[in-house]
Amino acid sequence: MQSLRQLYKIGRGPSSSHTIGPERIARTVKEMYPSANSYKITLFGSLALTGMGHGTDRVIRETLAPYDVEIAFDKKTPCDTHPNTMDIEAFCGGALLGKHRFYSVGGGTFRMEGGSDNGADDVRDVYPLSTFSDISKYCHERGIRLWEYVLECEGEEIFSYLSEVWECMKRSIHKGLVTTGTLPGGLGTQRRAQILYDQKHIDESAQTKENRLVCSYAFAVSEQNAAAETIVTAPTCGSAGVVPSVLKYMQETRGFSDTEIVRALATGGLIGNLIKKNASISGAECGCQAEIGSACSMAAAALCELFGMGIGQIEYAAEVAMEHHLGLTCDPIGGLVQIPCIERNAVAAMRAINALSLANFLADSRKISFDMVVNVMYETGKNLLSDYRETSSGGLAKHYTMHPKN
Repeated sequence: MQSLRQLYKIGRGPSSSHTIGPERIARTVKEMYPSANSYKITLFGSLALTGMGHGTDRVIRETLAPYDVEIAFDKKTPCDTHPNTMDIEAFCGGALLGKHRFYSVGGGTFRMEGGSDNGADDVRDVYPLSTFSDISKYCHERGIRLWEYVLECEGEEIFSYLSEVWECMKRSIHKGLVTTGTLPGGLGTQRRAQILYDQKHIDESAQTKENRLVCSYAFAVSEQNAAAETIVTAPTCGSAGVVPSVLKYMQETRGFSDTEIVRALATGGLIGNLIKKNASISGAECGCQAEIGSACSMAAAALCELFGMGIGQIEYAAEVAMEHHLGLTCDPIGGLVQIPCIERNAVAAMRAINALSLANFLADSRKISFDMVVNVMYETGKNLLSDYRETSSGGLAKHYTMHPKN
């Protein structure tokens, strides 16, 4: 498995696979052909079907500016290798310099046909073990925690990077809470994070307050993402609000230090890495279970780390969080990462807290392993009809009629 730098990426939304990935692909081709002065890009599959709503064409043009860019949306040609497929042709004075096919495989990572994963500073495999069972056994034998395994594999510098990630997460929450108005895209979605945060009641119970604050933080990050502002993929842009919302709330109410939060990010990131390695974090490949389900698992594991739970409890929480997202479809209305995406971040954040509570009481009785539920998620995702895998062809996206003022 690769570095957590490949999982937690700082970048602009609204979609890791539709904006961050294509942006990095375009930048790579620009560097490959420095003499190019025009480009032709063909988008296939989910990139073609929802790329306009996600701003794929916009980010490609901005990255390749000031040169001429022709973009075609091929919505009919099958994508046998990956649903996020794009071809780029580079020209100089009309002469073809080169043509390459790329796959935006989720979380901002891309792969060039005939090449390896790319799109980050460090693409080496730094983790020798790639299943939770093997990592758990290794940690038990050495008496170390999961975050210590991350430290052992990646070195001290990963915690400096995770500190940067945490600061970015907090900034996105703050900015999302103080920004109001309508999100771009024509759907007329109002920002609601500040409303949630400010709606205090004199007789508000502790449980209601927790729900309101956690959800407001999740809305804040998700609305920043929908507005193409800077967020951290955790593991994707569309699911970026889950992990920071629960960690921010717990730090505020329980007094956890930034060092403890960073260790929790390492543990949660390890869970996300396992899902990315053995299944998928791409909504276009496996539906929203691969994005929101993965984020919920990461958040649940991170919470368990904060509270000093054992490896078995961490596994139980991560497994429960994913298990109850199995089959979740990816059906963004209008191809925008707004409805139902923003609310799903809030729901998953609360579910992660529930998984923490269950792990505290029931971990010893579990029957399903984390590795098993990851495999099941991947199988389930592959069996979903393409209409429910980020094509905006089914589900809510099919039945909702766009009304700009709604």
